[in-house]
Amino acid sequence: MATLFLGAFLLPSAYAQFQAGGVDKEGSWYAGEGLKQGDFFSYNVCHVDYKECAEFGLDMWIKGDKQVGTETKWLAEAVVYDGNKVIVGEMELGKIAPEPTGGSESLGVYRGAFKSSVSWLSAFATADGSAGGKGPKEFSAKSWGKIGNIGGEQVVPTALETITVPSGTWDTVLISWKTGGATSKVWIVDGFPFPVKATTYTHVSEGIPPPEYRFTLLEYEENVQQSPFTGIVSTDAEFDALGCDADFEKEISVKKPTANFDYQIHAFYGPEDPKQECEMQWLIKFISKYDDTEFLNQVQFDFLVVDDNLTPLRSIAQEEGRQFLYSPSGQYILDMIVKEDPGNVNYVIWVYGLAPEGVVPSKASDYLKIPVAISPNESKTTVTLPPVTTPPVVEPVTDIPPWIKNNAGWWAEGAIDDNAFVQGIQFLIKEGIMQIPPTAQGSSSSSNDIPPWIKNNAGWWAEGAIDDNAFVQGIQFLIKEGIMTISS
Repeated sequence: MATLFLGAFLLPSAYAQFQAGGVDKEGSWYAGEGLKQGDFFSYNVCHVDYKECAEFGLDMWIKGDKQVGTETKWLAEAVVYDGNKVIVGEMELGKIAPEPTGGSESLGVYRGAFKSSVSWLSAFATADGSAGGKGPKEFSAKSWGKIGNIGGEQVVPTALETITVPSGTWDTVLISWKTGGATSKVWIVDGFPFPVKATTYTHVSEGIPPPEYRFTLLEYEENVQQSPFTGIVSTDAEFDALGCDADFEKEISVKKPTANFDYQIHAFYGPEDPKQECEMQWLIKFISKYDDTEFLNQVQFDFLVVDDNLTPLRSIAQEEGRQFLYSPSGQYILDMIVKEDPGNVNYVIWVYGLAPEGVVPSKASDYLKIPVAISPNESKTTVTLPPVTTPPVVEPVTDIPPWIKNNAGWWAEGAIDDNAFVQGIQFLIKEGIMQIPPTAQGSSSSSNDIPPWIKNNAGWWAEGAIDDNAFVQGIQFLIKEGIMTISS
């Protein structure tokens, strides 16, 4: 007996079989419980199979019933907000298990992410327990079933928790399971059809488990009798109106080391002839500089448009409301809309380093610049506007005390904090040494929000690699975003 007990204790896969849960709450739940015509949901979702858990918004309205063969399903109108793209369409949801099984082709990849995240618990709890169905699950049950990873971890009710998400405060039952050293969590509400929040992880045998899916309920309304999506147009329709190429491949390939030879990047993009205001797609592969077959993991990066001095003019991460883009596996698919004027444009893949999300990389940044020729959009109507008064030109900065540039260099290296750097810049402005063109002051923000490229600019300015005007543009950004407050 002692030998058997010791063996079970040492083997994680065997230990998983003895996990038990259950909470002190009467009743049961199943995916889709209480779903009805007129329900409106707004979620923020990511799934590992879609751009390695890049977030998108999903709004869904239950329009009513739809007969599909011999089965009656829910018909849902849906809108997806994916970066700069808007996709409008329909989804069909089953009534026994609210999994999307049909609808608009344009929503296909998002239906898959919805099924594998928001409605994932329908693999364990459904409306009908007869004829081999899974049926509703009791909150007090020791286990709702096992997932298919090695060890068969138990999916169990764990705790009663009151949580607050953008849609409100909810009394929830926490459903959790442990996999790969991390605990995945889904919060459900008695009588509510879908979970209100989830944070889950993929199963890995070693290292830090990357996210499998995350979602949060942003808004919920009942009895919405008219479509809330009237007037919303898919960007695909806008692209068609502009004469954009909708059928293209990522055929153009660029394979080069980064500027300081720290990384190797293999990038593919399409269409071959990108047009202003049309869609452009990139596949970016981060590869070891020592081995062409080895992908880098946990890459923190950004996709920028820069001028000839490498000063950022546009950040895709910022447009998506993120500090940086992130690729756990070293491969990343990026969709963007070309906003740049016709001509040669400098696109830059800026690598901050390799580190898990939320951890600052210890290695210095490196980058790869990819010049691309942008063509004019001949379908775009050109309107001649009357002359406008241009803002004052940035005056050159003169007689800057040496300690200011020393401060900038030290700040870029992390030797001094943000406040010390800001005080130096405020001194320059107050004394009239640095003149900032009229800049609308943004609302106050935390110094933690300072983008890494601002620090890079400061370091380059201190070294003389960029001129004063380029540095001033970075200061204008800080003022505009409310990161730096300048009194009149």
